[in-house]
Amino acid sequence: MDSYTLTTALHLLSVGAASVIAMMFALWLLHLTLKNASVVDPGWAFGLALLGCLYAALGPGFVLRRTLVAAMAAFWGLRLGLHLVRRIWGEPEEGRYQHMRNTWGANIELKFLVFFEAQAVLDIILSIPFLVACLNPVPTLHWLEVAGVALWVIAVLGESVADAQLNAFKANPANKGKVCQLGLWSYSRHPNYFFEWLVWVAWCAFALASPWGWVSILCPALMLYFLFKVTGIPATEEQSLRSRGDAYREYQRTTSAFVPWPKKNQSEIH
Repeated sequence: MDSYTLTTALHLLSVGAASVIAMMFALWLLHLTLKNASVVDPGWAFGLALLGCLYAALGPGFVLRRTLVAAMAAFWGLRLGLHLVRRIWGEPEEGRYQHMRNTWGANIELKFLVFFEAQAVLDIILSIPFLVACLNPVPTLHWLEVAGVALWVIAVLGESVADAQLNAFKANPANKGKVCQLGLWSYSRHPNYFFEWLVWVAWCAFALASPWGWVSILCPALMLYFLFKVTGIPATEEQSLRSRGDAYREYQRTTSAFVPWPKKNQSEIH
């Protein structure tokens, strides 16, 4: 990476970091008023959309490539962010955040500020594929970029279908307290997380066509770690076990945690 490209990359990172850190601080202030930390979830998605669009607008790379980055980041981030806004609008604080509030002890608001800004830092790290692609001046698209766009379309469609199926299940009052096993949810306990991770694989493939694109491999790996070890599957399943008990334990015994896969039969369980 030459000195001009490095300087440009650092400038873009600085602008992007300042923007998303400020946005998360504003959301933290909002959460103080609402008494609801769930606002951090759509904020995380909107932050990535913001970074993709900023890099595309300010980057020196090939215009078509930057346009694709902006379009993919904006569509994905706005779709997911608005879906999360609809999910939390008018609802009490999500169970996992209530659990944090009850277990984190003193100075809870300051601890939530650190948590909100940690999401901003995660956004900055996960925006690496956008950054390296928007620095690439090569005036033609590589086959990896075409493959990345195709995989991104599949991933976004899968995530959208999973979200729609879960919303339809929750909208039926008769399903209150039950476990959703509708459509994709019959094959995976977290199909939304699986397809979300696939989005990052797609962005990584897209970025691999650019100089220093190999750094983007960190993003799907980091996303997989967070989904399996930190704020994704563990927190969601703990809350599901608290709210649905034995019904969810049975779901765990028979259904894949992540990759959509046929259910286990009784002979496979015992």
